[in-house]
Amino acid sequence: MADDPLDDFASEDVTLLGRTRRVHRKGSGPAVIVIAEMPGISPKVANVARRIADRGATAIMPSLFGVDGRDPRPDNLGVVGGVTNMLGTMARACISREFTVLATGKTSPVADWLRELAAREHDRCGGPGVGAVGMCFTGGFALAMATDELMVAPVLSQPSLPFALLPGRGRSIDVSDADLAVVQARCARGLQVMGLRFAGDRLSPGSRFEHLRELLGDAFLAIELPDDSANPDSFLPQPHSVLTEDLVDEPGQPTREAFDRVLDFFADKLDLSGPGGDDAADRGGGVPPSR
Repeated sequence: MADDPLDDFASEDVTLLGRTRRVHRKGSGPAVIVIAEMPGISPKVANVARRIADRGATAIMPSLFGVDGRDPRPDNLGVVGGVTNMLGTMARACISREFTVLATGKTSPVADWLRELAAREHDRCGGPGVGAVGMCFTGGFALAMATDELMVAPVLSQPSLPFALLPGRGRSIDVSDADLAVVQARCARGLQVMGLRFAGDRLSPGSRFEHLRELLGDAFLAIELPDDSANPDSFLPQPHSVLTEDLVDEPGQPTREAFDRVLDFFADKLDLSGPGGDDAADRGGGVPPSR
């Protein structure tokens, strides 16, 4: 895979709360915000957005960091180039005031911008609400966005902040106590939150999902996949990126079934009836939530 020109997306600069970011849009129907993992909107992140658009939603990809469309894999950039790209992007994000990387009990300030984007796109696209999927570095952002009643389908794929460098940090997520209380109250009224991770993923530790189960109860729909279900050709050192680098995109594969469950979650919560809406029966059920 080489760099992706993203030329099948409509792109524009969007200014909200005094900050301008590039936003890429594809599809029609209710909005789903696709928040890229590190190091940015890669071709595989863009393919997540394409699959969501194929199900009858409008996929919205805001550019928060990195180079849009760049393939970060070593076979594209070279080993040194791939490492430099990843570490450089992470370093810039870590020193940015918009992202809470190490602190516990705090919501990243960028969540305010994402909530405004979700409201803007809901006004544009209509529907019963908005969905969002955050991945890795941005996994918790989808949960923070759920303080807004418009967010009806939050998906957390391998949420990795705050980095679990010290004992206890795994039993936390980058959302403030006040925001978590709002989400808990919404879950008591019927909101559901989906989460995905690989069982052995140290960047998104199992204790983080235990913490979310304790907070949200049965409203937290957890999918935890065996490590040996990850793509063996992934360039990542351990199974991590469920929907992108570690996806085995073949029928019957656990990661594909997990991806299909995410698409079904959006379809159910947003009342989608797109081209992919009639093929759910062909997928044979999917991966049950783990408890």
